[in-house]
Amino acid sequence: MKVSGDWIERPETQRVCRLLTAGRHRALFVGGCVRNALLGAPVTDIDIATDARPERVLELAEAEGLKAVATGADHGTVTVVAGGHPHEITTFRRDVETFGRHAVVAFSDDIREDAARRDFTMNALYALPDGTVVDPLGVGLTDLEARHVRFVGDAETRIREDYLRILRFFRFTAWYGDPDAGFDPAALAAIAETVEGLAELSAERVGAELKKLLAAPDPVNAVAVMARTGALSQVLPGATPLLLGPLVHAEETAGVPPDPVRRLAALGAGEAEGRALRLSKREMRQLSLLQSLMGSRSDPAELGYRHGAETARDALLLQAAARGAPLPEGALEEARTAATQRFPVTARDLMPAYEGPALGDKLAELERRWIASGFRLTREELLAEATHRP
Repeated sequence: MKVSGDWIERPETQRVCRLLTAGRHRALFVGGCVRNALLGAPVTDIDIATDARPERVLELAEAEGLKAVATGADHGTVTVVAGGHPHEITTFRRDVETFGRHAVVAFSDDIREDAARRDFTMNALYALPDGTVVDPLGVGLTDLEARHVRFVGDAETRIREDYLRILRFFRFTAWYGDPDAGFDPAALAAIAETVEGLAELSAERVGAELKKLLAAPDPVNAVAVMARTGALSQVLPGATPLLLGPLVHAEETAGVPPDPVRRLAALGAGEAEGRALRLSKREMRQLSLLQSLMGSRSDPAELGYRHGAETARDALLLQAAARGAPLPEGALEEARTAATQRFPVTARDLMPAYEGPALGDKLAELERRWIASGFRLTREELLAEATHRP
C-alpha cells in the first residue's frame, strides 16, 4: 500500500528525504501526514522519522544549504525548512522514564521501538519517501481501515504517561472513529481508572484540545461518552451535552460549519469556564455574548442589526437547539441582511428639539420603530415622526 498526494511529491520534501538517505540514514514520514493521506484528509504538517541523531541531521541539512533549527534537540527533533515548508525530523526514540507531558527518552535505531511509544495505533504508521506504507506494530493499518481508535499497548500506561491523551482519545474518535462501531472498551476502562489525572493538566493544553474536539464535524457521541466517563466534568465542571446534539443538527441543516465557541456555549460554558480554559479575549467575549443571547426574545433582524451576522447566526442556532425546533425559515438570511443596515438618524438630527436624556430616549425609540418596520422607514419619515412630540 502507498500514500500519495501533492505533499509527498513536492520537490522540496523529497529533497529533505534525500539528504537523509544520501547520508546512509532512514527517512520515513510518520503520524498525521500518513494517517490523513490514507484517509483522504488534508495533510498540513510533515513529520519525518529517522535513525540519524539530531546533530547529524543538522550537519546534513547545513551541507545541503537548508535552514535547520534544533527545535527539540533533547527529544531528537530538528526542523528543516525547504521551499518555505517546515519538516520536523525526529530521531527514533524509546521511553526510558515518563512523567506527565515530559519524558526521558533514549535514541534508538529500531523503528518498532519508536512506534511502540506513540499514542494510538493509527498514529504509528510510517511511509517511505516513495509512499510505501510501513506498519511496524502490524495493527495500525487494520485499525485505521476500521476507524478503530485505540491506544498502542496498554491503554492505562499510555494515559499515565500524559493525561492529555484522555482528551486526545475523544478528539481522535470524533474526527477519525467509526460512529457506528462504538468506543474501544479497553480505552474506556483505562480512562475510568485515570480520569482524575486530568486535573494535573494546564488550562492551556485542556482548552486547546477541547477546541480541536469541538471543531470536529460531529463530536456528539464523543462528548456524550466523555460525560459518562467523568472526563467532561473534570475539564468543564457543570457542563452538560444535552444541547450539543440539537445544535449540531441545526448546524448541519443550515449548512453552517462547526465552531468550538458556539459549541462551548451549548455545553453551558460561560465566562468563568472560558477563563479556566484560557480562551482568548475575543473568544471570551463571544462566549459570554452567546450565553446572554441564548434566551433572548429578539427576532433575527434585531439580532443581526445589533450584533452582526455571525453572532446572530450563532445565537439563532443555539436558540433553535434550546427549543428543540428547526430554525424559522429565512431567519439566517434576515439576520445577514439586517447586519448590513445603518440607522439613518443621528442625535444631531433631533437637536435642539430634544436634549439630555430625552434625546437618547427618542433616538432609541426611533431606532426600534425603524427595526420593526423591516428597516423600511426613511430618514425623512422618522424625523417627521419625531416632530410629533407627546
